[in-house]
Amino acid sequence: MLESCCRFALAEANKSGRWFANEEDDNQEFGWLRIRRSRNKNRSLIFANCSSTMASFPRSLPINSVSSYSRSKPEISILLSSHPLPNKMNALAATSRNFKKAAKLLGLDSKLERSLLIPFREIKVECTIPKDDGLLASFVGFRVQHDNSRGPMKGGIRYHPEVDPDEVNALAQLMTWKTAVANIPYGGAKGGIGCTPGELSLSELERLTRVFTQKIHDLIGIHTDVPAPDMGTNPQTMAWILDEYSKFHGYSPAVVTGKPVDLGGSLGRDAATGRGVLFATQALLEEYGKSISDQRFVIQGFGNVGSWAAHLISEVGGTVVAVSDATGAVKNINGLDIPKLLKHSVENRGVKGFNGGDAVDPNSILTEDCDVLIPAALGGVINRENANEIRAKFIIEAANHPTDPEADEILSKKGVIILPDIFANSGGVTVSYFEWVQNIQGFMWDEEKVNSELRTYINKGFKDVKKMCATHSCDLRMGAFTLGVNRVARATVLRGWEA
Repeated sequence: MLESCCRFALAEANKSGRWFANEEDDNQEFGWLRIRRSRNKNRSLIFANCSSTMASFPRSLPINSVSSYSRSKPEISILLSSHPLPNKMNALAATSRNFKKAAKLLGLDSKLERSLLIPFREIKVECTIPKDDGLLASFVGFRVQHDNSRGPMKGGIRYHPEVDPDEVNALAQLMTWKTAVANIPYGGAKGGIGCTPGELSLSELERLTRVFTQKIHDLIGIHTDVPAPDMGTNPQTMAWILDEYSKFHGYSPAVVTGKPVDLGGSLGRDAATGRGVLFATQALLEEYGKSISDQRFVIQGFGNVGSWAAHLISEVGGTVVAVSDATGAVKNINGLDIPKLLKHSVENRGVKGFNGGDAVDPNSILTEDCDVLIPAALGGVINRENANEIRAKFIIEAANHPTDPEADEILSKKGVIILPDIFANSGGVTVSYFEWVQNIQGFMWDEEKVNSELRTYINKGFKDVKKMCATHSCDLRMGAFTLGVNRVARATVLRGWEA
């Protein structure tokens, strides 16, 4: 039956020359067969789903691989095709390209350059848990530990259904350079679990987190690898990791950061990345004789980072003219009332429907007229297709890898100043470092001290980046990359990497 189903789907697709009626569709029904499309950040994946109790597949079918087979639910999912999404460079390729440009400017030895690119360790584990209905469910957990030459590895744990190994590898590498740019004693790491957190109950999420911790507890630690929240995780997730880890190693609050304050989390951590974006923006604008209060801002993304950035920018007199999130986008050329928008966003789970501005197409948010554009959502959103249409004079990269290298070149020719992600969004990991320090000392700081120290680190970091720009006659991105790579390379050589 499966073979005939797939042949029927292929025949139907061949008739129209495509799988779907139009490019916006993600599902197409063919009787008992469903063709569905799934888009991750880099690829468009097309699956055939059909009911069957068969556990083997005809080798003659023109399919790439079996995606999944469930014994509890008699449905088989087959990957029919996989194509790169257009105009977006792979995150790992983009990060490696920037690294290699920095290595060339620094004149690094080719063997050292190759060594710095290879991750220290890649971990992949199976996490099987009983669900609330009694059935067993299996998930894949992972952790990429990139470099530990300057200290324990540091990076978030994300829960997301379409985890891309290349992107995680790239983000782990970015964390290595980011911590070096911020001059905090960490290396880089990243990880997570392939799951859909919204489809799991709180008790299922707790069981999954605890099983994951059981599998990796010997490979993380206060002076080894210190996880933090990321997409789909939060302080509660960190609390579960802390508790499970402590069963094996004794009470260890410094093993994770981004914890609830009652368990040793730092005051100011929730706002840290957004506050760091504010301090970094102030430092950049002062370099050009400008201030926050005389600039118009557009913010793409209204999650934790985007909402805090908007709130703090408006507090010091900046005019936020447009914001967007997954639900929609809103614009007011005279400036949005950010406190009211924040209240609306919490009550309605998004900015859609806010009556303090005009609804606009979220896809056009990046090209709205403004002085400062802050992408604070997904990676790869600024690419060669839309770079020429961007009207901002400054771009502050609050998201990770929002600008492709090809777009970088286009924007540079236009005279747009880009403050790169490995500096601009380093406020979060910097305050995570403060939390780690407080936990090790057993002495907690007040929020004023946290914010004051963060400003000091951001301002010092900006001066260090500018010095590298002057030394190597390069833009801010290469200034930040050469600063970070140089610090990691020096630490690696001093520790005797060839021994």
